[in-house]
Amino acid sequence: MASQAPSEILDGIAAARIAFEKNEAGSREALIDYSRALISSLEIPSEFVQRTFWAEPAQSAIIRIAVDVKLFQHLEEAGNKGLSPSALSEKTGINVSLLERLIRHLVAMNLITFHNGVFLGTKLSNDLAAEKYQHSISFCYDASRPAFNGFPEHFKNNGYQPPTLSGLDGPFQSAHKTDRAFFDWLVATPPHLDYFSSFMASYRAGKPDWFDFYPVQERLIEGFDASANEALLVDVGGGRGHDVTTFAARYESRPGKIVLQDREQVIATVKVEGTELPFEVQAHDFFTPQPIKAARAYSLHSILHDWGDEESVKIIENLVPALKKGYSRVLFNEIVVSEEKPTLAATNMDMMMLAHLNVRERSEAEWTSLLAKGGLKVIKVHTYPGVAESVIEAELA
Repeated sequence: MASQAPSEILDGIAAARIAFEKNEAGSREALIDYSRALISSLEIPSEFVQRTFWAEPAQSAIIRIAVDVKLFQHLEEAGNKGLSPSALSEKTGINVSLLERLIRHLVAMNLITFHNGVFLGTKLSNDLAAEKYQHSISFCYDASRPAFNGFPEHFKNNGYQPPTLSGLDGPFQSAHKTDRAFFDWLVATPPHLDYFSSFMASYRAGKPDWFDFYPVQERLIEGFDASANEALLVDVGGGRGHDVTTFAARYESRPGKIVLQDREQVIATVKVEGTELPFEVQAHDFFTPQPIKAARAYSLHSILHDWGDEESVKIIENLVPALKKGYSRVLFNEIVVSEEKPTLAATNMDMMMLAHLNVRERSEAEWTSLLAKGGLKVIKVHTYPGVAESVIEAELA
């Protein structure tokens, strides 16, 4: 498909604006996409190169400095009064001349404003002052960025071949000069693990949960058979229980029980003495046979995208014997990459997986083929405007 002319994009912006004013789902994301498309249609090559290789990398570096000196927090605390260059210099410890140059770039990038002699925070910069985003910035700059910067040399050296499934010979290992797998490196190099956890906690912030657009009432609650198994939902590899906590709150009058499964060391952090949870917890490694038989639904949220095809099939095969044919659903909450019109959210995550774990996000055809190898068939792929991840609903083939 040929690229759109600026006039066509402007028409799209006008339509998206109306949808945005009506608070329609996905309208905000559509406006952002149209805005990016408009820039691409208007920029000349010299502007593109300067923005891509000067403006945006410089902004990232300045924001990383901002984390160390609590720049966004100082501006947030100042509120509408703002801070003069000298006052902000005193609070951050950055020489006033250097500070003005650095923050002037953030003003040009629309992250900070300057008015009547003072710097002022914006809604975005104030939001970035939250700890989870401060940690996310540190993780992305310190751990992720070197891996992306190393793409050209790494792939040139390996003959432009995709990484193997070992997870030990990818761009991440080359960039950080380590023989450790990504997650092992995080554990071995504090505070990267905590920062990564904050990054993952903030990754989906502000987005609908999978059960906001998957028809839970029609597909799970209706037809629930307590005689088959008391479990309505089993969250396989569900971490510390974010999904099941919000699911339980949303469906307080649901039938059946909810079970959170993860490795013993993770489950141990969920069990808090004297705290009553709205779900049960069970230690389980998804590379071993699923112990809960004939549940209505098994949810795997962003599990298979961490693994290559061989490992993913093993995970599925360990789940399949527990399913009741015609009754049990398997819900894979995953990114489904469009071949014709991939979203930036999908390709962003695909590049993250390539850089760090030597795996990939999959297209609908790849998902269908992968699940079939494990003994499942896809019933439907449920999507929602502006949400990167879909719910791939499957059952026994």
